[in-house]
Amino acid sequence: MPFTLTRRRALAGASAAFATFGILRRAAAAPAAKIHETKVISQLANRYHGWPTLARRRSGELLVVCSGGREAHVCPFGRVELMRSHDDGRTWTWPEVVMDGPIDDRDAGVLETAKGTLLATTFTSLAYEPILAKAEKAAGGEGAWPEEKLQRWQAAHNRVSAEDRQKALNVWMIRSTDNGVTWSARFDPLVNSPHGPIQLSDGRLLYAGKDLWRGDRRVGVSQSSDDGQTWQWLADIPVREGDTHQNYHELHAVETSDGKLIAHIRNHNSNNARETLQCESEDGGSAWTTPHSIGVWGLPSHLLLLRDGRLLMTYGHRRAPLGNQARVSDDAGQTWSEPILISQDGVAGDLGYPSTVELDDGALLTVWYENMSGSPNAVLRQARWSLDG
Repeated sequence: MPFTLTRRRALAGASAAFATFGILRRAAAAPAAKIHETKVISQLANRYHGWPTLARRRSGELLVVCSGGREAHVCPFGRVELMRSHDDGRTWTWPEVVMDGPIDDRDAGVLETAKGTLLATTFTSLAYEPILAKAEKAAGGEGAWPEEKLQRWQAAHNRVSAEDRQKALNVWMIRSTDNGVTWSARFDPLVNSPHGPIQLSDGRLLYAGKDLWRGDRRVGVSQSSDDGQTWQWLADIPVREGDTHQNYHELHAVETSDGKLIAHIRNHNSNNARETLQCESEDGGSAWTTPHSIGVWGLPSHLLLLRDGRLLMTYGHRRAPLGNQARVSDDAGQTWSEPILISQDGVAGDLGYPSTVELDDGALLTVWYENMSGSPNAVLRQARWSLDG
């Protein structure tokens, strides 16, 4: 016990020093970068695609999951779809449905573990219910939906009873041990975040996220020591003075080359609203520093350890320039560079949630979702780019 208390005091002190250090040091200039190609990769133009995650397997195969099958940003039709690429993203397979619960399946994450197991994550939502109730009330009058649309939403909504809809409201994970040919039943990993868990160098899996529907909706990390079969709560993430943890959302974590853990948080507290906050752990995730500002407006963040030891964060930017940005850290997250503009041609704020992988040739591939001009539904877009310094 004395060691634990000492450890926590040390981490608290490190947090204060870290925050001060970040204020005193100016962000480094953005490294030179080149965008080689940007294109749409989703293939169902009559469906809305949202909140994807890109992952690279050890074999080189790329996986993209997203919330597909949708009619809108909020609707009852969301399901988790998976596409594959065997040529570094030049072409993608037709999407396959890997999870489709009785209510809306939203943000989708994917990871290949060290043992080759695939894990896919999502969370479910009933946010569409007030929209449907309003449409039902307007039926036959001003602002009424077309009858076919109303019946379609009602049919999806009534797949299960009200009681079973509540039972389906949770954070979810599925596993595959045969390269995605078959998947397990869905189970509870305790938290959710858009891009799912990460693999640690000690063999554990770590999931930084939020328990969306239970109790006081705690924010922290769960862990698995059995390749993702079961999950245990590991630690709460502290709350910054003046904040509430209910306004921390959509975390993602990374392990640095020296074993430190860094987590990024989407912040909706009034202080640093819509910025990315950062916290750190030096004991494998058992204790975390208090979240602090890193001076980055945009969210949510995806973190990647590059082969040269630098860290890369990619995030959506929902104000001018509308698009997606990246920043690099060459000091294990102590400071972050000025932004690199991956895309800046957005026409509205319904975009973002980028994630990035590093290819064998050193190029970077980033995938995000975006409601583009002239497109009836949000699509998945991809950029192939490189850092030149």
